[in-house]
Amino acid sequence: MSLFAKKDVILHLENTTKNMGRIMAIDYGRKRTGLAVTDELQLIATGLTTVETHKLMPFLDDYLKKETVDRFVVGEAKHLDNTPSESAQYIEPFVAELGKRHPAIPVERIDERFTSKMAFQAMIDGGLSRKQRQNKALIDTVSAVLILQNFMQKREFEKNRKNSDQ
Repeated sequence: MSLFAKKDVILHLENTTKNMGRIMAIDYGRKRTGLAVTDELQLIATGLTTVETHKLMPFLDDYLKKETVDRFVVGEAKHLDNTPSESAQYIEPFVAELGKRHPAIPVERIDERFTSKMAFQAMIDGGLSRKQRQNKALIDTVSAVLILQNFMQKREFEKNRKNSDQ
């Protein structure tokens, strides 16, 4: 591959990123909320932070002044029988407020069942110490990453299925 061809690829990627924003996943909790975001190409999910829930809206407002977000993905709390869990009564008003404050950014919901358990297991598998695994803020951030990864996998599956149907 010539140097010129490599330059074209880099320029193409730069032009692509200008048109794309991040996807932000939100693992909403009564006390703390875990946040994760994609890169600008929407390929990689990364933990952003955990925010005290009463400070969440100001945090999001500030973040959106600095970064472009194309979509919010909020965890949908359900029981095994697919009925809303008790925490849904706290999440639904947040989703409504988020939609009002940022109407240009779509809000999608994705099942968050087992994300906390999966996050804890991922921390064990990752070799974190017992003390590190007791950090509930870290569990919330990892849960948000799992929500975002699930969303991205679902989106890719649907895209591939649509392409195979054509």
